[in-house]
Amino acid sequence: MVSFRTVYKRVIAHWRIIVFLLIFAFCVFPLIHPDKFASSEVAVNIIFVMLIASQIFWVRRALDLGERFIPGKPRRAWLAVIASAVYLFFFVYSFTHTGVANLALGHLIGPADMKLRSVLMEGAFSWWLVGSVLGFGLMIVFWTVDRVARGAVWVYSRARDAAAAHVAAPKPAPIAVFSPARRRFLEQTVIALGATPFVASAYGLLYGRLNVEVTRRRIRLARLPKAFEGFRIAQLSDIHISPFMPADQIRRCVTITNQLKPDLVVMTGDYLSWDPAAQGEVVQALAGLRAPYGVFGSLGNHESITETEESVTGLFVAQGIRILRQERAPIRLGGDTLNLIGDDDSQADLKAVERLVMPGTVNILLNHNPNDFDHAVELGIDLMLAGHTHGGQLSLEFLHRGLCLIRLETPYVSGWYEKSGGQLYVNRGIGTTVLPMRLGARPEITMLELSRT
Repeated sequence: MVSFRTVYKRVIAHWRIIVFLLIFAFCVFPLIHPDKFASSEVAVNIIFVMLIASQIFWVRRALDLGERFIPGKPRRAWLAVIASAVYLFFFVYSFTHTGVANLALGHLIGPADMKLRSVLMEGAFSWWLVGSVLGFGLMIVFWTVDRVARGAVWVYSRARDAAAAHVAAPKPAPIAVFSPARRRFLEQTVIALGATPFVASAYGLLYGRLNVEVTRRRIRLARLPKAFEGFRIAQLSDIHISPFMPADQIRRCVTITNQLKPDLVVMTGDYLSWDPAAQGEVVQALAGLRAPYGVFGSLGNHESITETEESVTGLFVAQGIRILRQERAPIRLGGDTLNLIGDDDSQADLKAVERLVMPGTVNILLNHNPNDFDHAVELGIDLMLAGHTHGGQLSLEFLHRGLCLIRLETPYVSGWYEKSGGQLYVNRGIGTTVLPMRLGARPEITMLELSRT
C-alpha cells in the first residue's frame, strides 16, 4: 500500500506537470462544450487551480527555508505540521467569520463594526491570497521561459551535431546552458522576484485603497442648453462602507468633494457592502455633501442584495438627498433645463427610463451598472454615469491591456466611452469589495464639466 508520505513526495516533485494538466483540462473541456460554459467560468476555474497550486508551491518554499534554521532530523515534518495548523486555522476562521466560504460566493461578509482583531485577520488573509497567487503566476512565467530557452538550446545542439556528422567533422563540445552554481543563483533570484507581488499586495492593502484621485473630465454635449455651459457635476460611487472604508474615510471623501465646489453632486449606488445595519452610518457620513443644485443618487446591486432599497432611500431623503428610482428630477438654470434620471440596478427597471426621457433637452442617467449603456443609448440618453466595476480594483493593465478580470463582465471598465451619440463615464468608486485592496485602479472622485463644444 502506498503511504501518504510517498504520495505527498510525488505530488510535490511533479507539481509543475500537475498544475499544467489541471489548467489544460479546465481550459479544454469548456472548449469542447462551449454551450455549457462562459469565459468567466473558465477564468474562475483557472484561478481556483492557481490558488491551490500556489499554496503548495509557497508552503514548499517555506519548508525549504525553515529547514535551514530549525535543527534536528524531523524538522521538515514539524514544519509541515505547523504549516498545516496555520492553514487549518485560516480555513476554520474563514468559514466561521468572513473568508474563503463567502469569497467563493463572490464576497466577504462582515459587519461594519468588526473588531480590530478581525480586521487584521481579514487584511492578512487578503494580502496572502493575492500575493501568493500573483507570485505563483510570475513563477510560472519564469519557468515557461526557462523551459523554452532550454528547449531551443537542445534543438540547436541536435542540429549542430547532425550538421557536423554530415560533413564528417569532429563532434562539437556540448553546450552548457547553465553551470550548477549559476543555475542555483538564477533559481534563488527568480524566487526573490516571485515575492514582489507580496509587496504589491501590501501596498494595495495599506495605501492603494486610500489613495483617492480626483479625475477631471470635460464632457461635450451638442444639445446642452446655453445656460449650462461650464456646469460642474461631481460623481461619487461604490462607497461600500466596511471596516476597510469606515465613516471617517467616507467623510474625508465628502470634504474633498465639497472643496471642488460642484454645481451638482450625484452618487451611483453601492453605499453598503454586506451589512444592512450599516446603512444609517453611511447615510450620516454622506449627509455632509453640499451643492447649489442639490445632491442626487441612484441605487446599486448591494442595496438589492442587502434588501435595503426602501430603507436607505428613506434615510437619504431625511438628510435632503434624493435617490432617483425610476424617476427624473429636472435641473433648472436660467430658464433652461437638464433632465436628470435615475434608476435601480436592473434591466427591468431600465425599461421604465424610456418614458422619463425628454427629447428636447440633454438627458443624464444615473445607473449603477455600465452594461446598461448600450440600451440607454437606444433610449435617447445623452450621458450615462455609472460605477460598479471599481476599475477592476486589482488591475494590471498598466503592464498589458486585458490583465483585468472585470473585462470578463463588461467592456466598460473605467473612464469615458462614446457610442452612437451617447456618452458614458464609469467611476472607479472609493470603496472595495471581496478584497480590501486596490492595485492599478485608484479610488476616484470625478469632476465633470459640461460644454457645448
